[in-house]
Amino acid sequence: MGNKNVTDMTVGNPTRHILKFTLPLLIGNLFQQLYNMVDSIVVGRYVSPHALAAVGACGSLNFLFFSLSSGLAVGIGVIASQYFGANDEKQLKKTIANSIYVLASSALVVTLIGFFLAGPILRLLQTPDAYIADSIDYFRVTCLGIVGVAFYNGVAALLRAVGDSKTPLYFLILSSVINVSLDLVFVLCFGLGVVGVALATIIAQAVSAIVSIIFAYNKITYFKLGKKDLHPDFSMIRDSFRLGAPVAIQNSMIAVSCISLQAVVNGFGPDVASAYTICGRIEQLVQQPYGSLGMALTSYSGQNIGAKKQERVVEGFRKSTLIVLAFSLIMLPLFFFGGKFICGIFIKEEEAAEVILSLGARALKITSPFYFALGMIYVPRAVLNGCGDTGFAMINGLTEVVCRILFSNILTRIPILGYWGIWVTTGLTWGFTAIVCVWRYKGGKWKYKALER
Repeated sequence: MGNKNVTDMTVGNPTRHILKFTLPLLIGNLFQQLYNMVDSIVVGRYVSPHALAAVGACGSLNFLFFSLSSGLAVGIGVIASQYFGANDEKQLKKTIANSIYVLASSALVVTLIGFFLAGPILRLLQTPDAYIADSIDYFRVTCLGIVGVAFYNGVAALLRAVGDSKTPLYFLILSSVINVSLDLVFVLCFGLGVVGVALATIIAQAVSAIVSIIFAYNKITYFKLGKKDLHPDFSMIRDSFRLGAPVAIQNSMIAVSCISLQAVVNGFGPDVASAYTICGRIEQLVQQPYGSLGMALTSYSGQNIGAKKQERVVEGFRKSTLIVLAFSLIMLPLFFFGGKFICGIFIKEEEAAEVILSLGARALKITSPFYFALGMIYVPRAVLNGCGDTGFAMINGLTEVVCRILFSNILTRIPILGYWGIWVTTGLTWGFTAIVCVWRYKGGKWKYKALER
């Protein structure tokens, strides 16, 4: 296939391929989560706990707006991996060329919407007056980084499609170092507060996008596009939207469900909101092995379905399920019994903070038994996406929306539960969504999706 940076996963041991592919993704995703972790630690320790809640109030919104643009990268990656597996270089290069138009247009539209509607959206979510101004400032600045996020994710998806999961890792490490350094400079030296944290993040995202584009063009032969390649192919653009839009919509639905839950959280005051933010950051970290495995499995499934090797896809699903089970069993006691210590990383142990730490520790005891269910959302969904069954993503997203809205509004009104219903909602949502994802995979429709294009 003409390049040392690519890997053909249609031959060889599936477990070895998946694990070898997952490890760089995991390290990269952990570094990416370092953005959010450092933002929260710097804000929580060196600005104020309420400033931490201001940043947390934007978490679901950021996910929503990033998903609308970069979610399309999944569709692009699916098409590219299937053409790579089928050894169709001409169509692969056409996919890469047309991804430019898909990513640029979606990112620009989403940036404009997010920047100008930040205030009305955050007020609609009942963001407390104590920190709504900080939330608006933080969200507007982070929206300016959407173009960088979209293009980095697009290039990373294309690199993964041809079997290169290592290179995006290097760019994430670089951007993480930049992000951490600028966080400290902007907040501690210049006193920019939440705006400084947001500026550090978008600068780091822009750097990761630029260096990934330069690398791909210079080192991967498929990215060496001429003027002829760059002519828009509206059929290819339509395919990219057809496969990517359901995933973007799914992620958007998940974000909307999280936003609705955030509105419920905000109603219980700043302490609960801060504990929710801390637990959210911790659980984002827990999800990284699942997410990394899922990305590896998407590329693996895409290549093999493109090569018409469905039996290898099935074996990949089974091995990945065992990996998720092992990791979940390791994580359960760590977060069930060590929650207070882990939460303490984010804020200083002062009198007000002690309440937040106790809330966070108990919350982790509620959600940690559901970690296996969380992992079993990622595994079947990855197989379905890789094989081109991305239409299911909207069903998946709708399941999360219904569960989060329904459970949160019922459980938090039960006197014996109160705000603990927030975290019970999270666990039950993971459980129901996992059941729906496994059910779709077992239905077997994914085996024929690659033939529809």
